Amino acid sequence: MDNELIATFACGKNAARDTFAMVLCNIMIIERTSYLAKLAYGLEHFPIVSLLGPRQSGKTSLARAFAAKREHVHYFDLEDPRDWNLLSTNLTLLETLQGLVILDEVQRLPMLFPFLRVLADREKPSAQFLLLGSASGALAQNASESLAGRVFLIPVEGFSLNEIDDSQKLWMRGGFPKSFLAEDTQLSNVWRDAFIKTFLEKDLLAFGEKVSLQNVWRFWHMVSHYHGNLLNTSEIGQSMGVDHKTVKNYLDILCDTFMITALKPWFSNVKKRMVKSPKIYIRDSGILHSLLGVDDYNQLIKHPKLGASWEGFALHQILHVFQPRDSYFWRTATGSEIDLLFEHKGKLCGFEFKLNGDPSLTKSMMTALADIPLDSLTIVTPNSKTLALSEKATLVSLADVCARGM
Repeated sequence: MDNELIATFACGKNAARDTFAMVLCNIMIIERTSYLAKLAYGLEHFPIVSLLGPRQSGKTSLARAFAAKREHVHYFDLEDPRDWNLLSTNLTLLETLQGLVILDEVQRLPMLFPFLRVLADREKPSAQFLLLGSASGALAQNASESLAGRVFLIPVEGFSLNEIDDSQKLWMRGGFPKSFLAEDTQLSNVWRDAFIKTFLEKDLLAFGEKVSLQNVWRFWHMVSHYHGNLLNTSEIGQSMGVDHKTVKNYLDILCDTFMITALKPWFSNVKKRMVKSPKIYIRDSGILHSLLGVDDYNQLIKHPKLGASWEGFALHQILHVFQPRDSYFWRTATGSEIDLLFEHKGKLCGFEFKLNGDPSLTKSMMTALADIPLDSLTIVTPNSKTLALSEKATLVSLADVCARGM
């Protein structure tokens, strides 16, 4: 890997970055019709719609694709000092606008939220607002406090199996558009390494996080080795020389910025001692592979985290399809476990992820079916044909689960 190319792209100081960006800008664009439909629905019924997701997940491209079909559009990028200064000193400008007003990276100007509430409550609003944001904690809190009942939230993620046919490439490179669409594996690796560098050196500061960036990097890297396992905050804290509260703060920051998923344990009324620690995943499989130093698929299939990597990839594809309000895992102190649980249409659904595709119920699965009130248990594999294993348990390929839902 060319570290100088990574550094120059992240810093944007010479022609290498321009060449890299030009290559990525010239590759094909995948039309994300489901998101465009959600945007149309949201703006039909709400004065404000918010696209909420990680940096570089395609929110701006989606907004521009949607805006291209509208007649009156005003775009403000709050990462641009000119737009930030304009609105921070003259919020009333928004009162005069008509049509669609797009506010990109809106979390950078929190004072906008109470003012948007006033504009949304006008008797005859002359404008609709599309907010794009990258820090879920700050944006969700401001939206819930100031814009409750006025905003339609649309989570935006990288590419998913519902948009992409090549599951192996999606798993290896992850869903960030510029990583997936890069013209070769090296370019994808360079982009992801630059993303990590920029996130640590620029984005965290922009989000207002006052933490040791070196420690956040160490924590993020350590979490990649816990991927798919329980998070031991005390163990990580001892290794880093910080207390468990500091570790918890790092976890919250990376969860709020969509880099990490922390699944909560699900508790049932059974006479078993339950695990209480969260189960941790790097949210994007491509970022996970970069943190682990895995450069290509041949390295991945030999890596000790192969199974955990596929589990995390499949789990996030399922969460993308069903978008449950809350998601959990279930594990007893004796080792019985279900990888993922959530409620869907009033039913408790369980998911197990098996890379080897073995068509059998394990002792752990049978224990779960006996001890918790599951309405269904789906054993998800890369390529299995659909097969009923019991009254409640079914073996299904990941592509089929994503294509048909439940």
